[in-house]
Amino acid sequence: MSGKTIDFDGRKRKRKSGFWSVVRGFLGVAVFVCILGMVNFDVIKRVHYALTGGGLESWESAALEEGFVSSVEEYYYDNLPEKYHEAYREIYVHIMRGEDSGDFMAVIGGEEFWDVYYAVLADHPEIFWIGTSAQIETDFTGKVVGYDLEVTVPVEARPSMRQNLEAAADGCIAGIPSIATDYERIKYIYEYLINTVEYQAGSADSQNIQSALLYHASVCAGYAKAFQYILHRMGLFCTYVTGTTKDGGDHGWNMVRIDGDYYYVDVTWGDPVFAGQIDGDSSESVTNYNYLCCTEYDLFKTHVPGDLITLPACTSDKYDYYKLNGFYYETFDYDTIRNALMNSVRNRESSTVMKFGSSEALETARYELFENGMLDEPGQYLMEQNGVTTWNYRYHIDDEFCLITIYW
Repeated sequence: MSGKTIDFDGRKRKRKSGFWSVVRGFLGVAVFVCILGMVNFDVIKRVHYALTGGGLESWESAALEEGFVSSVEEYYYDNLPEKYHEAYREIYVHIMRGEDSGDFMAVIGGEEFWDVYYAVLADHPEIFWIGTSAQIETDFTGKVVGYDLEVTVPVEARPSMRQNLEAAADGCIAGIPSIATDYERIKYIYEYLINTVEYQAGSADSQNIQSALLYHASVCAGYAKAFQYILHRMGLFCTYVTGTTKDGGDHGWNMVRIDGDYYYVDVTWGDPVFAGQIDGDSSESVTNYNYLCCTEYDLFKTHVPGDLITLPACTSDKYDYYKLNGFYYETFDYDTIRNALMNSVRNRESSTVMKFGSSEALETARYELFENGMLDEPGQYLMEQNGVTTWNYRYHIDDEFCLITIYW
């Protein structure tokens, strides 16, 4: 360190000697010791940390030596500014060591700490014992020197819970055919979570994976992190994304990658009951595939991602569920739609879905189906099949996605 001493009145002082020089020297030492006490030796710790080679490489080495090297792609780490990498890796190592509180060495401010802490949790859904909040201690410069993380699972309970979580995820994976494509694996996990998890505000550990995989009741964070966790165990890329919905509420979902292209997935909104698709009547519910491997054009009609990191373009519709399965109609053609309706009834399907390429096509379909008698013929056929003289049907129209679902 270097600096200069300024004489406040600008005048030279005569040097004193003898007894008063000794007293002044003693007082100077005492003041210095008091200053060290005021900073609680944080400066000394940081100087020692720097001189002994502390930094990103030391935390990377610690992670390697202690077996904490991640086997999955850390999307947030890769897209954070490089100056935050040291703090990220330090937080990760502390958490994996089970050090829920302690000193913090990387030089980072309080606001930056929160961003990096969030990034670690977003990359690692397998960290199931830590909550989203923490207390930090800063020094007189505003730099973080200590932390105390929110703990949701006590240390002694973590090994058995980890085994249970791994078993639950692997049990799900065991139901997937070995020849399944990446898309088919993603679709299977999407459906699995929708069918086994109940959306429940205030559910236990709702921000972590155990809520969905063990307790089967969660909120969006639990759905999304469980989805990410299972895909990671299969070696597939998946990251956690947060933001808001069009009504302003906080929300979490996922982003996946297939054949080099990125797609959004929102398992929570795939639940038709949660989305209000059938007014809460789960007896006739069908999975909502709007949010399975969808584009940003579709997702951003209802979702607004946060700005912590840059997200790649999600513009490919190669794995759009409706296009893959022949439920997509760029325009409304009467004969084409009639044939689709009749085939659905002949095959005794419980419902049929149609996605249109424009709002104009949707409006034409709405008129023909529900005002101009287009459902009369399939309805008559359905009554003949069942030997009845009356027929009631229900339907749902999603204007955002230009989608019509008919429940026979």
